[in-house]
Amino acid sequence: MTDQVAMITGAANGIGRATALEFARRGARVVVTDIDLDAARNVAQQIGEAACALHLDVTSEDSIAAAFEEAVATVGPITVVHANAGVSSMKPATELTQADWDFNMNINAKGVYLTNVAAIRQFRKDGIKGAIVNTASLAAKIGAPLLAHYSASKFAVVGWTQALAREVAAEGIRVNAVCPGFVKTPMQQREVAWEAELRGMTPEEVLQSYIAQTPLGRLETPEDVAGVVIFLASDDARFMTGQAINVTGGVYMT
Repeated sequence: MTDQVAMITGAANGIGRATALEFARRGARVVVTDIDLDAARNVAQQIGEAACALHLDVTSEDSIAAAFEEAVATVGPITVVHANAGVSSMKPATELTQADWDFNMNINAKGVYLTNVAAIRQFRKDGIKGAIVNTASLAAKIGAPLLAHYSASKFAVVGWTQALAREVAAEGIRVNAVCPGFVKTPMQQREVAWEAELRGMTPEEVLQSYIAQTPLGRLETPEDVAGVVIFLASDDARFMTGQAINVTGGVYMT
């Protein structure tokens, strides 16, 4: 990846952090973006001179545009964008509020849409046949109880990825998605606590249920996902677009 410049949203922790570190390990210059600038700076400092950290709010078109402009001025033309920023919350569907729905949709679906559009405009401006990788979810393949609104937002990511890939393929721009399963991240820690309370279980029982559903027999790590993101961004995946690749340890196989 030594000739690549990768920009990652939601890169302060979890999958985004792992992806940023892996891009850097493979020789790419990395733009670490997050709504938490201090946390993004910590990741960039771990990488060193090949990285910069920028504030980016994926719900704000102005924030995204400013981040792309600064990134290009700082490290050069962006060639890869990993639209990874995401959130979750957990409630029975009939107890969801419009605020719950909007929170998930605005960041998970609208954030991907805004980031992808900005990336394509930047690719066109710089004459780049770039690659976009969106973070969807296992919940984009199977509706997840207590996460109906989250599932809806991630199904939207997959549909958007497929449609956008068809629109920009003639320009040599590729758009794919990854669908992680039960990934050990700060987001999962919050979800485990919520699910334990809602289901009358202990957090350890919830975690064991995740492992029991996973044929490979363990929780997924952010690094498990990062490797697939790198592959989709690389020339090895040059004839892949519009795909939503399962990275679930076998939880979902079609």
